[in-house]
Amino acid sequence: MTSQPAAISRKEILRGVLAVAIIIVGITHFTHPDQYARIVPPQLPAPVALVYISGVFEILFGIGLTIPFLSVAAAWGLIALFIAVFPANINQAINSIPIDGIPHHPLLYWFRLPFQAVLIAWAWWYTRNPETQAGAAQVAAKLESEVNR
Repeated sequence: MTSQPAAISRKEILRGVLAVAIIIVGITHFTHPDQYARIVPPQLPAPVALVYISGVFEILFGIGLTIPFLSVAAAWGLIALFIAVFPANINQAINSIPIDGIPHHPLLYWFRLPFQAVLIAWAWWYTRNPETQAGAAQVAAKLESEVNR
């Protein structure tokens, strides 16, 4: 009798969706930095540098979310990042700052704000029960074998 591979859970599919989405958004921070720099609050220094920095972390955390050994740390990093960039989202809503490729409607910017909580909750989901996440058993077994050498 051959064993069937375990079905991929909805949680793991959504992990992939979040990871890919965050990586793509991170890449756009390099291809269109001026678009993101517009919404950086004026009180913060070097808006373009901040855009590049957030882009690097989005890409790294997106990749990390797919690596069992790093996924929990990457999820916490995404939570911190989603909180860190929230002032830019507020600035965009308050000042109705358009970004190319996104429909310019001030109400849309205000509706975007609560979505940040959804992103935070989505990332937080991957900090819960890491031992049950895909690949966790293999990583734990490998670490245990290395420790017991």
